[in-house]
Amino acid sequence: MPDSATLLIHCPDRKGIVATISSFLYSLGANILHADQHQDRDMRLFFTRIEWDLADFALDDTGFRTAFDPLAAEFGMRWELAYSTVRPAVAIFVSRYQHCLLDLLYRHQIGELRCRIPLIVSNHGDARDLAAFYGIPFHQVSMNSGNKAEAEQAQLALLDEHGVSLVVLARYMQVLSPEFAGHYPQRIINVHHSFLPAFSGARPYHAAYQRGVKVIGATSHYVTAELDEGPIIEQDVLRVSHRDQVDDLVEKGRDLERVVLSRAVRWHLDHRILHYSGKTVIFD
Repeated sequence: MPDSATLLIHCPDRKGIVATISSFLYSLGANILHADQHQDRDMRLFFTRIEWDLADFALDDTGFRTAFDPLAAEFGMRWELAYSTVRPAVAIFVSRYQHCLLDLLYRHQIGELRCRIPLIVSNHGDARDLAAFYGIPFHQVSMNSGNKAEAEQAQLALLDEHGVSLVVLARYMQVLSPEFAGHYPQRIINVHHSFLPAFSGARPYHAAYQRGVKVIGATSHYVTAELDEGPIIEQDVLRVSHRDQVDDLVEKGRDLERVVLSRAVRWHLDHRILHYSGKTVIFD
C-alpha cells in the first residue's frame, strides 16, 4: 500500500464542503484513494473521511496544517490528520481471561493492526507467559480496594513512559476511575461481554441466562467516566437457545468478544471513527 494521509472532519452541514476540500487537495497534488461521507440531518452535521496518496503531495505535515487552517475555520470544522507511516503505541490491559489478548497479539503479528505494542499491563500474572511468547514486556500492577489510586498512578506512569496513545482493555476486569479515563479521552477501548445497553455490569452472561435470552452479544466501546456508557464502536450477536447453560453462553460469547474488540481496534488505528453526541460514525 502507498504511504497515505487520512483526514477526518466533522462540521455544520452546508453546501460546497466536498467540492472545497477536493479542490484544495487536488491543487496540492493529492491522489485520493478513498472518500466517504455522512450527514446527520437531525443535528445538521457533516462528516467525512478522505485518504490520499502522499507520493506527489506538495506539503509536509506543518505546511498542510498551516494551509488548511483557514479553510477549516471558514466551515467551522473539527478535524484530525493522520499518516499511515506513523505506528502509534498501544497498551493492552488484561486480567485473567486471555482470549481477546491472544487474538490481538496474533493479528498484530501478521500485520493486521498497524501499531506498536510496547507493553501489556495486568493486575494478575496469568498472561505473563503469553506476553513472553510474543516478546512483549509484561507489567503486573496488583490492585485492590485499598491501593486503587496508587496502582492507577503506576499504570499511567508506564503509559507515559512508553508514549502510549491508545489503551485497549482486553477483558480487563477492573473499573477505571474517572481520573484515569480522563487522561485518554476517546482513546480507551473496552470490550463488554454483552449487547449493551442490556446487561451491563460484571456478570452479563449470568443475567442473560436468567432472562432467557435468545441471542447473546458483545460490544466494543470507548471508555468514559460512566461505566459501560461510552460511545459504541461495534456490536455482534449470536443465537442461543433454552438448551444453553451459563457455561455455554460464556464459551460462545468468547468468539464474539474477540471479533468485536479486534474490529474496534483496527478501525481506530485506521482512523475510521468519528465520535459525537455520545455515538460514533464508522466509515467504510
